[in-house]
Amino acid sequence: MFMKVLITGGNGNLGRLVAASLESSGTQVISFDLPGTLGAFSKIRHATVLGDIRNHELLKRVLETHKPNAIIHLASMLSGSSEANPSAAWDINASASISLMRLCLEKVDGPFFFASTAATYGPDLTSPVILDTPQWPENVYGATKVAVERMGVYLKICQNLDFRCIRFPMVLSPLAPTGAITAYPSHAIVAATRGEAFDFPVDCMTGMSTIYLNDVTRSIIEICQAKRRDLRHHIYNLHSFYFDTQQLANAIKARYPSFEYTFQPGTSVDNLIRRWPNEFDDQAARQDWGWKPKYDFSATIEALSNATHE
Repeated sequence: MFMKVLITGGNGNLGRLVAASLESSGTQVISFDLPGTLGAFSKIRHATVLGDIRNHELLKRVLETHKPNAIIHLASMLSGSSEANPSAAWDINASASISLMRLCLEKVDGPFFFASTAATYGPDLTSPVILDTPQWPENVYGATKVAVERMGVYLKICQNLDFRCIRFPMVLSPLAPTGAITAYPSHAIVAATRGEAFDFPVDCMTGMSTIYLNDVTRSIIEICQAKRRDLRHHIYNLHSFYFDTQQLANAIKARYPSFEYTFQPGTSVDNLIRRWPNEFDDQAARQDWGWKPKYDFSATIEALSNATHE
């Protein structure tokens, strides 16, 4: 267990969960995020710093002041917002991430974790997608993540950076951000709890490899705590389950019988997601650091529904 961890994007949906889990084990957490993201935090939070991830000098001061033993880098523009502003996406997702890795080499003696995405592979691949499948993303979000992956591996090999990385599939979350292309399952459940109809922006048969947010949180902590010598790969894929949109609609309607919905086949979201794989081969993660999902499709729908009511 680390004494202190810096979490970028630490005030966000995922960052808060990771911070709370680490704090429960005695780790001091420094959260770094944008101004305006302050919310309700644990009383034992070590520090919260507000700023832009592109502010190299501020991050340098944070590392020098708080001296974290590890960095969990979650700050990123999401897929939809990246497509809307590719230039900003490159600056934030790629350039700022690489700059932070270089600071880690100078100021941090522990691991640097980077949250990547299955979108780095690009579309139209045969499932299950194996770990070393060539990566040819067709959106700027995936391209920025590939760039950081490559630089992280370079710094690991050439300068001994303890670079650790997971490529996540579609993440289901009770507080799914609007900027995420894959957020519609969570938004549909929220609509159902409010008694509202929902228009799925995809075909009824569209689906892809998926993971629930709590499993994401746990996987990040597990890979960061793993012994470096046990991690035989630079980067790992994860997979929990697959479902199509009709299965999702059926599961929601079983809970909320008055739920009304429609599908929109052929949209840009549909064309993107239906070309993504149904499964990613995560055997390397299972073998090297004991990864195993706890949430299947049914457990995820249960968790999402319960969280929406809280």
